[in-house]
Amino acid sequence: MHELSIAQSLLDIVLEESERHGLKKIIAIRLQVGEMAAVVPDALNFCFESLSERTVAAGATLQIETLPVVARCSQCRISFEVENQNFVCPQCGYPALELVSGRELSVVGIEGETGDRHEPSQCSCSAQHSSGQ
Repeated sequence: MHELSIAQSLLDIVLEESERHGLKKIIAIRLQVGEMAAVVPDALNFCFESLSERTVAAGATLQIETLPVVARCSQCRISFEVENQNFVCPQCGYPALELVSGRELSVVGIEGETGDRHEPSQCSCSAQHSSGQ
């Protein structure tokens, strides 16, 4: 279950960013996860919830956006969304060997409270975790 290591990396990023921005409570974390990252959202949520207990991220929700797999044709150079693991170019029929997206795992935003006021604060991050695949 690599979701545990992903959740730990995610928590490390969130704690570092919360300290940098003076956040006392994390409300939500927005993630972009590629379809080929092999992340099970329920497992990631469970692991993150367990690891974040007794931290400023306790109770934070993970908002996960799944990104499609996009490949670029080696022959005609068009980019296309891969469906059903079919990496054949829909325009020329040549096998696409270049993966444009689909393996990402990025923190794109953290919403939290500073404690000074009850207004939520947001910070945007571009931190990424390698899915190891």
